[in-house]
Amino acid sequence: MTVEAGQLYLGDSKKARYTTTIEKLPDKVLLNIFSYLSHREICRVARVCRKWRTMAYDTRLWRSVSLRPEISGLHVGSLESLLSLISTRFGPSLRYIELPIELITHTVLHELANKCPNLTHMLLDFSTAMQLHDFSEMQAFPTKLRYMCICLSEVIFMEGFMRKIYNFINGLEILHLIGTYEKVEEEEEEIYEVINVHKLKQATPNLRVINLYGINFVDDSHIEAFSSNCIQLECLAVNYCSKVTGSSMKTLFQRSRRLKCLLMNGTSLKSEYVMQVDWEKTNIQELDVAATDLSTECLIDMLTRIPGLRFLSAGQLNGFNDSVLKAFMEMGNPRNLIALDLDSSDNVTDDGLHKFLSRYGHQLWGLALSGMPHITDQLWQSVLPILNNAKIVVMGTQERLGVNIHVDQLMDGIANNCPNLERLELRWDPENLRFSDKSQKAIDILRVKCLKLRCLVLSDGRYYEIVKANFERADRNTVVRTTTNCRVSNYYLLNNYKDLIFN
Repeated sequence: MTVEAGQLYLGDSKKARYTTTIEKLPDKVLLNIFSYLSHREICRVARVCRKWRTMAYDTRLWRSVSLRPEISGLHVGSLESLLSLISTRFGPSLRYIELPIELITHTVLHELANKCPNLTHMLLDFSTAMQLHDFSEMQAFPTKLRYMCICLSEVIFMEGFMRKIYNFINGLEILHLIGTYEKVEEEEEEIYEVINVHKLKQATPNLRVINLYGINFVDDSHIEAFSSNCIQLECLAVNYCSKVTGSSMKTLFQRSRRLKCLLMNGTSLKSEYVMQVDWEKTNIQELDVAATDLSTECLIDMLTRIPGLRFLSAGQLNGFNDSVLKAFMEMGNPRNLIALDLDSSDNVTDDGLHKFLSRYGHQLWGLALSGMPHITDQLWQSVLPILNNAKIVVMGTQERLGVNIHVDQLMDGIANNCPNLERLELRWDPENLRFSDKSQKAIDILRVKCLKLRCLVLSDGRYYEIVKANFERADRNTVVRTTTNCRVSNYYLLNNYKDLIFN
């Protein structure tokens, strides 16, 4: 296929037509085009011709590589193929790599250490392991790692492998240990401590960010262990580590003076331990205590003593009610608050929320009031004029309501009041959404006025199809998504959000 470049009129009035093909593009332009392709697609276009094959081998296209095909990565059929890739394509340009269990061998790790001196980010996926390779002969490992993510197995003990890499990972700044939370069955089975956290912390004194996600054996002693050796610690996440009760929280804050972010969603926090913390002396700015069982007394005690909270996630808490919000306003310090998530906190009334948002809504960048049947479009319409700085908004519940949500007026209010909006989710059941023939106009206004909008999530149904078609006609195909495969969260506003991403 050719593309006309134009016509040139010569002195003798003869017309000469010049055409340009993709073959005539400069190499740097072609390389830039290839950079938008996945590695699977790059491998396919490499078969077109010799020039494209040479371009596909350019190491600049292979700076970040996933070899986990089940998570959109490249499938490598054998160790020999991977060793060849490391030599011919990865080289000094490689910065990030994800390896599945079958490709984690001492030979591969040796090659990465020798051929990829600038490798700084590595993910090792042991989650499906029933048996590890033999690492007794491993003598080398990448030494410039700043980020490491290890997906743990349910039953395989990692200490033999970890013992071999302890001397190489003292420069780590970000550590992810990912458990098997989603695989846990209801039946109680024996829990194995498959990795020795107490030894690991001795080898990683420079950690700034620690994420222990869904690990069934992690408890307060492991938090205390990290706090005893990681004086640079800024962010600690132990979401869905159900054995964590908070008994080491006071010690954690006494030792880790730089700790600004603590995420404890789905843990077993006990109110008495949380109330023992000297909150006045901490530097905490971001806190997630959602889906715990903290009492109203504890929440009031904590929120009135934290000096300058910036981010609060306190959803799914029976203890969070109007008295907590009132105490936070009158005796606490919400002046720095930019993100609030109260998902499924049914004991907060719309009147209590209205009073709080009337006072502090103008400073919020993120607000999630989802999962509460009594919070309808009426409250949102009344507070939208205040939320003029909002970047993230989550509203609605998937429960079938006895009232209807007039979504046209709601979209119009969002468009006219939230020009900085980047992410929006409406979780209401499609049966509760009421819209008219003029819906296209309301959607047009939202699309035109909220130019920063990159994600709009709706429950699958007729209204979703209308909105999706509208955005696709404007060549914004990736904006509209369904709640089936996408959820919006205030976590995008965390200071360490990019460091906390895994998988």
